[in-house]
Amino acid sequence: MFKSVDIMQMVFNAGFMVQLVLLTLLFFSVTSWAIMFIKYRYIRRALSESLAFTDFFWKKRDFSEAFAQTKTLRASPVARVFRAGYVEFKRFSTSEGDAQGFEIPAIKSIERTLQRSVSAEVNKLNQLVPFLATTGNTTPFIGLFGTVWGIMNAFHGIGARGSASLAVVAPGISEALVATAAGLAAAIPAVVAYNYFTQKIRIVDSEMRNFSADFLNIVERQLRRPRSVEEE
Repeated sequence: MFKSVDIMQMVFNAGFMVQLVLLTLLFFSVTSWAIMFIKYRYIRRALSESLAFTDFFWKKRDFSEAFAQTKTLRASPVARVFRAGYVEFKRFSTSEGDAQGFEIPAIKSIERTLQRSVSAEVNKLNQLVPFLATTGNTTPFIGLFGTVWGIMNAFHGIGARGSASLAVVAPGISEALVATAAGLAAAIPAVVAYNYFTQKIRIVDSEMRNFSADFLNIVERQLRRPRSVEEE
């Protein structure tokens, strides 16, 4: 039965290259877990506050009240998308002139603003997440490199001693295999977390795009009502 102290002894007894590999894997693992913790809290809050804002918006159906609500739901990507679109909407709705003269340019401008805001929010949600994919893809190979290097040293030791007994071979190979185990231990949680976060980001992205389309339809109807936009 393996004990934690045996693992530590194998790490300390390993060669310099294997220890360097293990330190690299430790960096990837610690960084990945920190990212998982940060992104889990961030995305969870983004989802809950976006749901709260969407419910508030469709219950009130008042732009000014929804705009005020965005100040309390600062973690909601949907709220920030609405805020950007509403500011652009107000810029056109308060301008002088016939609605027929600026209706199409206004709608196009608001649509571009919404698209830019959605893209910015998706980029913000995706920050740090690619590092998890990098960890999942590279750490098994880094660990394998450490194992191959350790086995090479073990066989070199066999040649130097002129003995291939189990007592000579086993310690060096077991120390080398620790690197592969460490690589898998770093990769597996990172891959699981990456897939989880990617799926949640897709949900938020879909919510933002659906809300943008609905908001744009409402704005278009508002702009087609001559000078009645002040009601909103």
